[in-house]
Amino acid sequence: MRKTDDIIESLVGELKPVPRHALKRRFVLGILPALAVSLVLMLTIAGLRPDLSQALSLPLFWIKSAYNALLAIAAFLAIYHLARPEGSQGRFFAAAAAIFAAMAAAAAIQLLLSPAETYPALILGSSALHCPFLIFAFALPVLAGNAWVLRGAAPTNLRLTGFIAGLAAGAAGAWVYSWFCTENGMPFVLIWYSLGILLTGALGSLLGPRLLRW
Repeated sequence: MRKTDDIIESLVGELKPVPRHALKRRFVLGILPALAVSLVLMLTIAGLRPDLSQALSLPLFWIKSAYNALLAIAAFLAIYHLARPEGSQGRFFAAAAAIFAAMAAAAAIQLLLSPAETYPALILGSSALHCPFLIFAFALPVLAGNAWVLRGAAPTNLRLTGFIAGLAAGAAGAWVYSWFCTENGMPFVLIWYSLGILLTGALGSLLGPRLLRW
């Protein structure tokens, strides 16, 4: 029995308590610089939309921005809780569904108020073929930042955590992309922005069990 006690003491004798706000600091150190990298990448590759000063006065621009920002915030809050061994996603999927439903309602209203001949522009715009992939590209730095944060934490549901971390990165990448994108169709945003976000979520789900294991 004494030997067992000695072994336990040798294992825990040099352990130090984790600082109270260590996880919050790690999130700040991992995510904010990654988001800055994504912004610089967008400015370097694409630049701001040329009509930004006019776009800032349009409610449609802010609806598009809010859709991505709210999804990102909900997902970041979820992975903050999932980073702990006892953590769960909480009400993330209900919140994400509500945000998506609100965007779907905005898209439906815009279609109802617009002439039928404008539907192709509202749904496909001029950039449907590359929009999801640019969002995916701008999301990668944030996904890397999320992976760094979570590798220093203790998530247990690695695939789910990776999926939501990917959604958080995708939504952040979509928010960054929105400052370049000139599309004002809410159906376009609902379909193609969401596709880019889901692509990043799928990548996070695939990488989660490999990158987040501890």
